[in-house]
Amino acid sequence: MAAPVPIAHDVASLRAQLSAWRAAGETIVLVPTMGALHAGHVSLVHAGKSHGTKIVMSIFVNPTQFAPTEDLSTYPRSLEADVAKFTEAGGDLVFVPSVDVMYPQGFATTISLAGPATVGLEDRFRPTHFAGVATVVAKLFNQCRPDAAVFGEKDYQQLKVLTCLARDLDFETKIVAAPIMREADGLALSSRNVYLSAEERLHAPALYRALTKCAEAIKTRQPVEAALEEARIAIAGAGFAIDYVEARHAETLASLDQLAGAPVRLLAAARIGKTRLIDNIAV
Repeated sequence: MAAPVPIAHDVASLRAQLSAWRAAGETIVLVPTMGALHAGHVSLVHAGKSHGTKIVMSIFVNPTQFAPTEDLSTYPRSLEADVAKFTEAGGDLVFVPSVDVMYPQGFATTISLAGPATVGLEDRFRPTHFAGVATVVAKLFNQCRPDAAVFGEKDYQQLKVLTCLARDLDFETKIVAAPIMREADGLALSSRNVYLSAEERLHAPALYRALTKCAEAIKTRQPVEAALEEARIAIAGAGFAIDYVEARHAETLASLDQLAGAPVRLLAAARIGKTRLIDNIAV
């Protein structure tokens, strides 16, 4: 078994290692995570290998993207297991900063967002979330100066927010989108899936099934709103409380007045028991 990869806990040691690699001609890929790694995270590492020679994973449960009512204190944490999985996947360095490193005393700066961050999807239910995500990712980009950074499509609105962030603030980092990893029954992999009871886990794949059926209906030119309503009925019938099930422009996330050849993405968020699941698929 390979020895665990090195861990940097502060920005100075992180930059020292990255500077040495750059001096040797290496290119850096960042995989930002909050830990609790699963096969979806491992797929991000593998995707990153096509875009650079050294893979750095950050593991930081970012408090600024959690609302007071959310699961910051109970979010799953498993650093030793995470480092082992990252090592096995062929990663090179883990960055595990503390809250004090990322937000030292007197920290007073955040990022103001519009565009895909304010389209009435996740932002309607988690109004402070993307400001926290954008701020911590901007810090990670400045700390690491990666050539590329990999984000999963499961958090699709987040992916579009961060793509916009990198473009608008002139980061040189290339944003790489990695496809959603799923269980055999279609459930999108998520660190929060561990919250599901056995019965809830049995019903959870209904979210993906409903989206798949909806996408097929839209492809066959059925009215979009009728197809969405059928999906909502199916999801609610499986025991979910729905936050949203929407069809949006795949790039801007704007509402679709008419399809007219625009790329379409179906996005959904719903709760089953105490667990909130999100999912999306292309049409």
